[in-house]
Amino acid sequence: MNSVSIRSLDLQFGAVKVLQNLDLDIRDGEFLVLLGSSGCGKSTLLNCIAGLLDITAGQIFIKERNVTWLEPSERGIGMVFQSYALYPQMTVEGNLSFGLKNSRMPRKEIAERVARAAKILQIESLLKRKPGALSGGQRQRVAIGRALVRDVDVFLFDEPLSNLDAKLRADLRVEIKRLHQQLNNTMIYVTHDQVEAMTLADRIAIMKGGQIMQLDSPSEIYNRPKNRYVADFIGSPSMNFIEGSLDNGDFIVADQRFDVSSYPFTETRNGLATMGVRPEHVVTGHDLEGLPIVREINVELVEPMGSDTLVWTTLAGQAFRFRLDGQTSVRIGDSLKIGIDPANSSFFDKESELRI
Repeated sequence: MNSVSIRSLDLQFGAVKVLQNLDLDIRDGEFLVLLGSSGCGKSTLLNCIAGLLDITAGQIFIKERNVTWLEPSERGIGMVFQSYALYPQMTVEGNLSFGLKNSRMPRKEIAERVARAAKILQIESLLKRKPGALSGGQRQRVAIGRALVRDVDVFLFDEPLSNLDAKLRADLRVEIKRLHQQLNNTMIYVTHDQVEAMTLADRIAIMKGGQIMQLDSPSEIYNRPKNRYVADFIGSPSMNFIEGSLDNGDFIVADQRFDVSSYPFTETRNGLATMGVRPEHVVTGHDLEGLPIVREINVELVEPMGSDTLVWTTLAGQAFRFRLDGQTSVRIGDSLKIGIDPANSSFFDKESELRI
């Protein structure tokens, strides 16, 4: 059963089309991440699901109920915003219970829901404090708790961690993952951070220009991106792209031929193409034997990053980078042999930019 279904959704502001003919099914209990750069339409789509924006065309269903023109309070959703949006004059307990009191819920049930949310989020000791006495991470927990007490089927998160520092983001990311495993509610999460997307999501919808470029599991998106945009967006650092042409199982770049016959082509393809290689898939050291592509390169730039080291070089006249173990000793000017297995690479049509 689908928890949220979107059919032929359009959103237009004047002559500007923000979302175009968008279809999306989100399964019951799924953690779906809407991922993309600024202006791609991900937060706009979330606001449409929440009822904060009136759509131009299409329909939205939550638990098989048509909510297209219902008010946000009638949709059975809980929302967590980028800004904490807490009432500064109220205690944590007051912030958690405020919406429930307005709905005239019995006092006993309010107390039970607040206590349950506080226990899940580990903020029981903070209930009598006001937001000004809390850290950023604690405030965001309270903001999540305010959605949690509503006991809804669908939770919407609009970049909830973007105002926090790196360590707090990592800590709260784990807490949100645990929260989903514990509650098993449907969660739709908006972010521009691919690490958040890859670690949290059951499926990721990568958006561009108001459309979904690929909707798949993190593993599938990482290993088999449908087009060059997705391949470039996922991965840090991003995928290497080498421009050339295919010729009966060979990839030709300038005056060099690479044997790429081990790549799982669905059909024989010739003509202009782009080869994509992730930096972490480049092989060095004693593991080069048997690889169809082995080249000697000169180290042009070294970026030590602790657990690993990023090396910049030139391959077949084009910029190229690869990862080494962080303990590997490498300096600018060193000569290294590297290998590539085409089976771990991606090929894209030069014109359409779609995966071959």
